[in-house]
Amino acid sequence: MKGLIAKKVGMTQVFDENGNLTPVTVIRVEPNTVVATKSEEKFGYNAVVLGLDDLKESKVSKPYAKQFPENVAPKRHLKEFRDFEGDVKVGDQIGVELFEKVRFIDVTSTSKGKGFQGVMKRWGFHGGRATHGSKFHREAGGTGNSTTPGHCLKNVKMPGRMGFERVTVQNLKVVKVDPELKVLMVRGAVPGVKDCTLVVRAAIKK
Repeated sequence: MKGLIAKKVGMTQVFDENGNLTPVTVIRVEPNTVVATKSEEKFGYNAVVLGLDDLKESKVSKPYAKQFPENVAPKRHLKEFRDFEGDVKVGDQIGVELFEKVRFIDVTSTSKGKGFQGVMKRWGFHGGRATHGSKFHREAGGTGNSTTPGHCLKNVKMPGRMGFERVTVQNLKVVKVDPELKVLMVRGAVPGVKDCTLVVRAAIKK
């Protein structure tokens, strides 16, 4: 499994060789540092731990700093990738060139938080009539039953906090990989706000 930690830059559009316009998301992939490796003999599975963004040692607690080798500075973001493809060792740098031969990727991040929302925005309810005298416009309507069972059942769609959840978008087509600019362009949108941290993997379904 190929994967890296990256940052979302924003959206733009590019033209292909046929002149067709394609909306793309630009993902900045700074070199990831191999912080640790895990073997099946010791841990029961093979994995690689990657880190991104250096931290000052003076601002890192001792327990957190102990998991980094002497030749690796403490990192702000850590992610473990199981069954990582390629022979790497602690201290190696892995960049965007990892995806040069990958056509589709999966992107995981935390979606935009939208706060407390009603059922029409949160769940797409139709709502009531907007005509004069209706008195039923954007409410949820009945949420429970009468005497039996006499209470609201579980999993009823109601108003509540919307967004700010871990979301994975699968099978995004890779439009361009630019090692010089350290960017990856994929067709369509990815979850999260600008400059948020993304986990980019080679697609598992394609």
